[in-house]
Amino acid sequence: MLSYQHIFHAGNLADVQKHAALAWVLAYLTVKDKPISYIETHSGRALYDLASDAAQKTGEAAKGIENELIQAGLGSDHPYLRALNRVRDAFGPRHYPGSPWIGGDLLRNTDHMHLAELHPQEASALRDAIGKKAKVYQQDGYQLAQSLCPPTPRRGLLLIDPSYEIKSDYATIPPLIAKLHKKWNVGIIMLWYPVLTSGVHDPMLTALIKNHPDGLRAEVTFPPAREGHRMVGSGLFIVNPPFGLSDELNRIADIFGKLT
Repeated sequence: MLSYQHIFHAGNLADVQKHAALAWVLAYLTVKDKPISYIETHSGRALYDLASDAAQKTGEAAKGIENELIQAGLGSDHPYLRALNRVRDAFGPRHYPGSPWIGGDLLRNTDHMHLAELHPQEASALRDAIGKKAKVYQQDGYQLAQSLCPPTPRRGLLLIDPSYEIKSDYATIPPLIAKLHKKWNVGIIMLWYPVLTSGVHDPMLTALIKNHPDGLRAEVTFPPAREGHRMVGSGLFIVNPPFGLSDELNRIADIFGKLT
């Protein structure tokens, strides 16, 4: 299915949790001189104009990254907000960095970034935005992850961030992560998932916890973006979580707790 485009949801509350955590992990990994590998399965276009008609149609960013309480809570020195401010300095005050841009902002010349995006228009925009900072693959992200893992260098992070428009993703992901972890036992695997009123994500989480009892699960809740919207929160499940990430995710959750 190739209908999903993240511009309608860029900068929303789910992005805030996901991208703040992602930026923190990448900043943590790049403290050491050793190079890392960074892989994404569902990259999107990397750069979003929140003033565009598509973004304005849902208005989700206004409750998300454009909420001053969130920015104040994170603090201006947070790597997520540093990436955001550099994007705004370069492109304008209503632009927003997707995960590939955050990766490109925080990674070094010695690091390796691999980005999968199946949607033709999104993949083209991704190449334009990211330039030579990464290798872009217009292919299925799950297949790319399996073909690359274990990557070189072996230190690194894999972000799995599907739209879940394909409902079979909920069943596909637990065995996929188990297989990837077996092949790449030192890699950090970060999965994002929506918290839905239907609870369709619950069996996936049960399987993930069973397969990875030392994994880290973190969720934030928030009101639906609009009447009838089924997403009421955002979740992350991390295999091989780095030291200090649990505290950071709790700090992020505390910020969300002050929004309602």
